[in-house]
Amino acid sequence: MNSTIILNLILWSPFIGFIINGIFGSRMSKGLSGTIACLGPLTSFIATVIAYFSFRDTSTIVELFTWFQLTKDIVLGFAFQIDNLALLMSFVVTGVGTLIHVYSIGYMHEDKGFWRFMTYLNLFLFSMLILIFANNLPVLFVGWEGVGLCSFLLIGFWFDNKDYNAAATKAFVMNRIGDLGFLLAMFLIAKEYSTLDFGLLKVKFAEGAINSDINIWITILLFIGVTGKSAQIPLFTWLPDAMAGPTPVSALIHAATMVTAGVYLVARMHYIFDLTPFTQQIIIYVGLATSIVAATIALKQNDIKKVLAYSTVSQLGFMVVALGCGAYITAIFHVMTHAFFKALLFLSAGSVIHGLHGEQDIANMGALKSKMKWTHLVFLIGTLAIVGCPPLAGFFSKDEILAVTFSKNIIVFIGLAISSVMTAWYMFRLYFSTFHGEYRGNQHKWDHAHESPMIMLVPLFILAILSIIGGFFGMPEIFSHHHFVDEFLKPSINVQNTFHVSHTFDYALWVMTIILLSAIVYFTFRRYTNKTKSAFDEAPKGIMNILSKKYWIDEIYNLIIVNPLSALAQWFNRVFERVGIDDVIQAPGKIFRLSGNGLGFLQSGSISIYILSMVIGLIIFFLMFIKTW
Repeated sequence: MNSTIILNLILWSPFIGFIINGIFGSRMSKGLSGTIACLGPLTSFIATVIAYFSFRDTSTIVELFTWFQLTKDIVLGFAFQIDNLALLMSFVVTGVGTLIHVYSIGYMHEDKGFWRFMTYLNLFLFSMLILIFANNLPVLFVGWEGVGLCSFLLIGFWFDNKDYNAAATKAFVMNRIGDLGFLLAMFLIAKEYSTLDFGLLKVKFAEGAINSDINIWITILLFIGVTGKSAQIPLFTWLPDAMAGPTPVSALIHAATMVTAGVYLVARMHYIFDLTPFTQQIIIYVGLATSIVAATIALKQNDIKKVLAYSTVSQLGFMVVALGCGAYITAIFHVMTHAFFKALLFLSAGSVIHGLHGEQDIANMGALKSKMKWTHLVFLIGTLAIVGCPPLAGFFSKDEILAVTFSKNIIVFIGLAISSVMTAWYMFRLYFSTFHGEYRGNQHKWDHAHESPMIMLVPLFILAILSIIGGFFGMPEIFSHHHFVDEFLKPSINVQNTFHVSHTFDYALWVMTIILLSAIVYFTFRRYTNKTKSAFDEAPKGIMNILSKKYWIDEIYNLIIVNPLSALAQWFNRVFERVGIDDVIQAPGKIFRLSGNGLGFLQSGSISIYILSMVIGLIIFFLMFIKTW
């Protein structure tokens, strides 16, 4: 089938939904608006399936038009690339995106801004697809900024709430910091290599030197962009606050798609990172620190969505560590499995919130297993998947990352193993506190608690199935010699196998995982099943207080960055703006006004004074004339 037609179907279907709902959505029924919104990602998914059978294992370039000419040598087209990496990411984005669109019809049905919400979702999906299929950095940057804009719009969707607006602004600003690094990297690449096209860059970097200064700067600047978009230290604090948006937003943007854009960028440009081991070491330790810090914070959070948000940051740290180790396919494999189980967990949390009429504090939950049997089941599957319980999806991808780090750096392996243990603890804490024990919340909410409608449950069932079977696409050698994700991505990410571990290690990891998970299940069940409301309300002490306060990272940022910049801005406003600019601009007006006030006494309205002035003027004139003569 024609590649241009397929690409247009993938890219533009959500955009058409965005246009229709954006113009006519307020005048359409919610059913029609939701149907149009869902058709966009569904059409893109079907077109991706067709593209898979038509173009897999090849790299097909489609240039829609010539965009601009940067220099004599750099001519950039609005061009896209269909290859295996783009297809895999498109399967995840459009597949999970379709399910979330369907779920949103039920979740947001009573909201007065329903059509606007569906419009934003379509625009986000369009931007993400632009990012995935881009054939050069400027086109990718268009999608990169597009998802940033949609993030701002969706986090602050309920804009009547000032706190939500502040969260949206925080996400927007912190992403712009990362984007500055991305832009500077593009400028350096254009200057040094005279192209921004991925294919040409791959050829030119193949001849590059290891750890050259210019390549180190380029990769560091690119990674700064990654820290913003994929929520790594120090630009990670926006993502937990992004939970201000409706729950489907958390599932789509902040779990399954947008936050993985940075991981995708590094995988797409793996050839330059392979030339900079120095930068790779930075990436490894930033990812490790992010994973551990986020996991420790999640241990003491009581907001059901905040726990999952910090879990997302921690899992992104795992992916980034894999990237730093050169295991790009492993990182993408975890992107895929993470999209399944984290979208499942967020949407299940949304089902709990929906059933409890807006309640998000797990201190006010408990015993919901009896009220929400299906939600409980899928949440349990999502929990088992994320903690790495074999044979669910999370085990295989996380096991592969641990194997990579074990072969590269034992210290990093130990750090990620500790992070994995903490993941299991806070997820089972969340599960048992929410669904088991005694109910601790408002009696009225308990009486009216209910299971979600089928339109919300069906996407959960599908995601639960994917969370169970998703890992079998990347089986370890002890079970299969066919790692389907690895084989599929090799044409796009053709790097040598960067790690090898013995079968003994694999078996040992399985055994240790099962033993540790069994112990954690036992202790968390004993600790949190019978926990009372007063136990949740007790003020934490010592290290637990530090964790509950999130290391005061936001407060530190405010103290050393926000407040000084705010004070500097106020000084500029008070001194530079008003004295240096306003007074200079207003000076001519002041001069004429003062002159007018000073000479105003001459305009007295008395005829005799006017006649006297004329006579004096004539006398002065004649005296001047006589003197000249």
